[in-house]
Amino acid sequence: MKPRIAIPLPTSTDAEYNRIAWPVYASAVEKSGGHPVEIPLNLSPRQTIDLINTCQAVLLPGSPADVNPHKYGHDPIPECKPADAGRENVDELLLQDAHNLYKPIFAICFGTQSLNTWRGGTLVQHLAPMPVNHPAGRSVAIAHTAAIAPDSVLAAIIPPNEAAEEAPEQEGYLRLPVNSSHHQAIAIPGDGLRVSARCPQDGVIEAVEGGQTPDSGHFVLGVQWHPERSYEISAASRALFHRFIAEASTWTPRPIQTSVSR
Repeated sequence: MKPRIAIPLPTSTDAEYNRIAWPVYASAVEKSGGHPVEIPLNLSPRQTIDLINTCQAVLLPGSPADVNPHKYGHDPIPECKPADAGRENVDELLLQDAHNLYKPIFAICFGTQSLNTWRGGTLVQHLAPMPVNHPAGRSVAIAHTAAIAPDSVLAAIIPPNEAAEEAPEQEGYLRLPVNSSHHQAIAIPGDGLRVSARCPQDGVIEAVEGGQTPDSGHFVLGVQWHPERSYEISAASRALFHRFIAEASTWTPRPIQTSVSR
């Protein structure tokens, strides 16, 4: 059977955004061999947990909202967008379940920021507009490159035959062209998260990875760009989803008494 992938709706406040965005994530999951499962944001916690329990992995999508800064000890600045409590509550349930049972996690854009703050990290509330246009948006296919650490899980996912063409090596790092649609980014990585990519022009963190312990074997990867949007044109984007679904396909439940909980 295809692994069931829990994907929360991106936002509780904008149905049109959900209508456009959620199917793109679902399509990438389906094309990679998974079965996308919509996680609504208006269920009771018990109903949400019952639905989560039917899934083998978690994909945290982007969102038009910003994570509530109070969750990482900051007061909001004027550029910070309103928080979405409905989305944040569901993300927390998904992350708790996935960390308890070591379910694979793939986080994208806002999802990466949500993962980072849940793990105790902080965010940059608003990136300076120069020298890189990080909020470029859907219409810009390639906004900048991400310099990927050679010893990272992320680097190992990129197909070797494609790396030289799509992500050539420069000064020891793979340079992957990426799209970009965000105005916030990770400041301090959360507990156990390792930086695996940065924007070479300004040092903005573009990817993090790692379970709560280095030797856990728990697949956790967060990227700041949107590989679901570039799935058809990028071998690296397809490889990210294929690896995530492969991890979900081999996941088996861990006994609760041996899981890592927060």
